[in-house]
Amino acid sequence: MLGLLINEMEQKEVEYLLRRELEELLLDLEDHRIDHMVKRSMRERYHLLFQLFRRVASEKEILKYMPKRSENQ
Repeated sequence: MLGLLINEMEQKEVEYLLRRELEELLLDLEDHRIDHMVKRSMRERYHLLFQLFRRVASEKEILKYMPKRSENQ
């Protein structure tokens, strides 16, 4: 286990960066031109980033980016 000590401003910056990356992935996952194998990798990345996001964001923000359950995951 690793620990990280950051101030409030750094925490907000990390939250912002993760939010933008999650939004980008969500947009790309809806693109029908992207191959299924690539999308699977993108879903894995989304899951990992979401786990990090949960550690720095408020509950209200977390709910906005909660991964959707689908049959092809």
